[in-house]
Amino acid sequence: MNNSKKVPTSVSLKGYGITHDNIQYQLSPSKLHEITIEKEMGKEASSGALAVNTGEFTGRSPMDRFIVRDKITENKVWWGDINIPFEPSKFDALYDKVIDYVNDKELYVRDCYACADANYRMNIRVINEYPWSNMFAYNMFIRPTNEELKNFDPEWTVINAPGFMADAKVDGTRQHNFAILNFTRKIALIGGTGYTGEIKKGIFSALNFILPVQKNTLPMHCSANVGKKGDTAIFFGLSGTGKTTLSTDANRKLIGDDEHGWNNENAVFNFEGGCYAKVINLSAEQEPEIFGAIKKGAILENVIMNTSGEVDFENTSITQNTRVSYPIYHIENIKQPSLGENPKNIFFLTADAFGVLPPISKLTPSQAAYHFISGYTAKVAGTEAGVKEPIPSFSACFGAPFMPLHPTRYAEMLSDKMKDAGVNVWLVNTGWTGGPYGVGTRMKLKYTRAMINAVLNGDLGLYNYDDYHIHSVFGVAQPRTCPGVPTEVLSPRTTWNDDKAYYDTAFRLSNAFRENFKKFEEYATEEIRRGGPQRYAY
Repeated sequence: MNNSKKVPTSVSLKGYGITHDNIQYQLSPSKLHEITIEKEMGKEASSGALAVNTGEFTGRSPMDRFIVRDKITENKVWWGDINIPFEPSKFDALYDKVIDYVNDKELYVRDCYACADANYRMNIRVINEYPWSNMFAYNMFIRPTNEELKNFDPEWTVINAPGFMADAKVDGTRQHNFAILNFTRKIALIGGTGYTGEIKKGIFSALNFILPVQKNTLPMHCSANVGKKGDTAIFFGLSGTGKTTLSTDANRKLIGDDEHGWNNENAVFNFEGGCYAKVINLSAEQEPEIFGAIKKGAILENVIMNTSGEVDFENTSITQNTRVSYPIYHIENIKQPSLGENPKNIFFLTADAFGVLPPISKLTPSQAAYHFISGYTAKVAGTEAGVKEPIPSFSACFGAPFMPLHPTRYAEMLSDKMKDAGVNVWLVNTGWTGGPYGVGTRMKLKYTRAMINAVLNGDLGLYNYDDYHIHSVFGVAQPRTCPGVPTEVLSPRTTWNDDKAYYDTAFRLSNAFRENFKKFEEYATEEIRRGGPQRYAY
């Protein structure tokens, strides 16, 4: 062991085929911020945060995400529209083209790692064309100490070239952008898109394959926090359901924002070193911790600012997927290290735009497995004036685009862990009440927080039949009372004031659940199948 070795100030990339030495290695976020502004690739907001525009793509492009089909993946990956196969020879040829492209570019290189639990740590090298992309890697991955950098050996590499455009006919991609995982070469190759989320999701997709297959550890697309008594809570949910907002709580220490593992040593550990939060309609009053994290060192994406650098968080003229990335230490109340014990409560968050699911309900183990595999939320069809039809949206395991294995593999692992740990599982509707989108209103955040707090304080933890009503369509147990929440809000049917319209809509949604679940039925046990809605509408 060579403890006298100095911390490196540069790095050779010749092993990747990059022959030049115009490399900026391990720059500080403040220096990357400065370079981005000097190159006129971003502006400084009044808060001190760096504001950038990611260009053509302001979100992930799931249809342009590929996995190389090789000896490692061929018989394990769940191939299809989510995990699209890519030929090894095509990858090698495209890789060479990307390397040729970056060989005359100034590059920004960062060594970092994923997984706060040392037993699962993955060392990562990120090679970026843009300085602000490298600053994103600083924020989102875990930052090695100087001592750890002395003998740093990267296991995986991310090569990120937003300016490189693929030729779909020649390169085997769908169009000019791509994000490809190669498990043999341990490379995530990204091109044609400046959206930074592709960088972190590439690595986390790799972990979602590696951890179950090689480590018998469950990867989860969730946030997590811990109370003063050491009680861990996990929040699953798709984008826009409140995962980041509800886990960032001044009264509980944040373990992590988006990606975690649940190991066999009864611990939950964060994959990340930062947070990547949506900022649409963000306010200091509603979300003070996230609002306060937007300062020097944070990166705002695709927001609109006035001439004074003040951000209009309600302006979605570029995209509704406005974002901020910041290192986790921008949040004051964090768990260090980012580890927690077995969870006591798990929350499945859904923004039900149909307005028929209860604002909170307790799930049986079979219902928990069914809803985990389903991964339901809803999207609004449009933004024109008038009432719009909600669209059911299902993403298995609340993160299908990042899950290389069959969803039932993750569901079975989660079910086993929930049973072993005696976890309570709750379905929380952060969506609409009093009617569907266009008629009803969005559930008030203060009510959702009150319901979450009631669970965490133990006020809803014990099941007593008299304290709950069994939903006649979905079969879930909805509490009759909850501290801090008006009784009528707890019953979605009551808020509608129109029983026929409510049940018509509820059955329509239940039918969508059943239709979606057909593709999992042959893999699911009878117990799991019984966890869904049991009746069709006539």
